[in-house]
Amino acid sequence: MDELTTLQSIHRAGKKEFLKKGFKSASLRSIVKDAGVTTGAFYGYYRSKEKLFEALVGEQAEVMLERFEGAQREFAMLPPRLQKEEMGKISGACMDWMLDYVYQHLEVFKLLILCSEGTKYEHFVHKMVESEVKGTHKFIQSMHSLGQNLKEIDPQLEHILITGMFNGFFEMVVHDMPKAQAVEYVKELRQFYTAGWQAVLGY
Repeated sequence: MDELTTLQSIHRAGKKEFLKKGFKSASLRSIVKDAGVTTGAFYGYYRSKEKLFEALVGEQAEVMLERFEGAQREFAMLPPRLQKEEMGKISGACMDWMLDYVYQHLEVFKLLILCSEGTKYEHFVHKMVESEVKGTHKFIQSMHSLGQNLKEIDPQLEHILITGMFNGFFEMVVHDMPKAQAVEYVKELRQFYTAGWQAVLGY
């Protein structure tokens, strides 16, 4: 077995084991057996099953977070009046991109959303929530600068609502939703949350 084939076999076996059992319950012994390699050969590539998990999901997790945070930065750099006009356009374009990216790497996002407990990626969604919370605060400040007095929102309620939004978004991964259905689902999810935020903030 050449080096590339060995690595591919380890990745295939690791993905299969993690998807079946989750990271915490996954057995390194099962992974190396399924890959047809020795434990020593495995350690020639990765020093732990966590490093293998990182190799399987790390790039896509980083790309997703960077794209999302980039959209937040792009929006925050707009003048307040343009933020008011462009909010739906920028957030919608980002959400559409995220949906496409998820479906390009569906098994990876299954690992991230469903199987990452016990790794540094178990807080993947939480990082997106925290970024959105900060972005929401900046938007409220921008609207205040325009003389629009939005309602104060309880921080705990804010966190719950934003967490619900992201958990709702990734339900398409949890439930193996066909992409065409997911496109309509996310469109309606956005409509629901847009109306909800307008009501909560008096916007």
